[in-house]
Amino acid sequence: MKLTEDRMYQASLDKDSTFEGTYWMAVKTTGIFCRPTCTARKPKRENVEFFLNTTEAIQNGYRPCKVCKPLEKLNETPSYIRELLNELLRDEILKIKDADLLTRNIEPVTVRRWFLKNHGITFQAFQRKLRMNKAFKKIKNGESIIETVIDSGYESLSGFNERFKNIVGVSPGNMKGQGIIDLKRIETPLGTMFACAIEEGICLLEFTDRKNMDRQFTSLSKALQAEIVQGDNKHFKQLEEELQEYFEGKRQSFDVPLYITGTEFQEKVWQLLREIPMGETRTYKQQSEFLGNPKAIRAVGTANGINKIAILIPCHRVIGSNGELVGYAGGIWRKQKLLELEKAILF
Repeated sequence: MKLTEDRMYQASLDKDSTFEGTYWMAVKTTGIFCRPTCTARKPKRENVEFFLNTTEAIQNGYRPCKVCKPLEKLNETPSYIRELLNELLRDEILKIKDADLLTRNIEPVTVRRWFLKNHGITFQAFQRKLRMNKAFKKIKNGESIIETVIDSGYESLSGFNERFKNIVGVSPGNMKGQGIIDLKRIETPLGTMFACAIEEGICLLEFTDRKNMDRQFTSLSKALQAEIVQGDNKHFKQLEEELQEYFEGKRQSFDVPLYITGTEFQEKVWQLLREIPMGETRTYKQQSEFLGNPKAIRAVGTANGINKIAILIPCHRVIGSNGELVGYAGGIWRKQKLLELEKAILF
């Protein structure tokens, strides 16, 4: 659909997230400019104009909206939250209480709301999950349960056992066959992503506002028979470094290990995606022909849609037969930006 001003205005009325990153709406009466998804009260059609980038809006005298903060990366983790997370990862037994937040001039309610919105749990519950993640790995690596209880800062074995079972799904003494999938938020120029990893490699990389994100988590947890719990993983550092190089135009392929979960057909489709050269695109029909089944266009599209490892398995390089950008769960605007980035890297 052509990006007309009427279409952009309607998208802003609808707070349509699929238009994020494609335009910004400026309000003549207030002198501010906003994202398409801004929740502020919408002005009349005659009182707005549109820009295709934030620089143009600023050059025309508009200032960024304080509600939707259009100059910030989409869903970016605030710096004070990142600092809290880094501290918790460094210190095995650290417990950050509301009083500790107040001494840093951080409002506990603000932190609570952020974690509820972005993780579905409170900050205190997040910390408990993080500690249980570390405890699980220690026991898995041979440390005794008693030693782990002490290292985790618990005074009661029964209290530790109860908390462990609530989070991991089994008691510490019945861990055989149970697994943990580590979860972390990663910042990118196109928005924040969820990364999941196990010992073997990265098993999920998705933008946090992806459609049906909960289904992706549920599918992954079921496939690996493991709980997804906030925690660090040896593969995250390499992933972040390679993504940074990619977005800076310095990397054409990824070396971080992947652990793929899917049916035999799905894995064939995803492997075929990894064979599309950077800077090039293929249609769904071409992909089905490469698989040796020209009639499997719909099945190929479905497999692309449930790919759990965005960017690294480049489903964004598959387009419609008419050349249009279709079918990207992270948003068509991101698909366009990724393809533009990759062409710029090569040329």
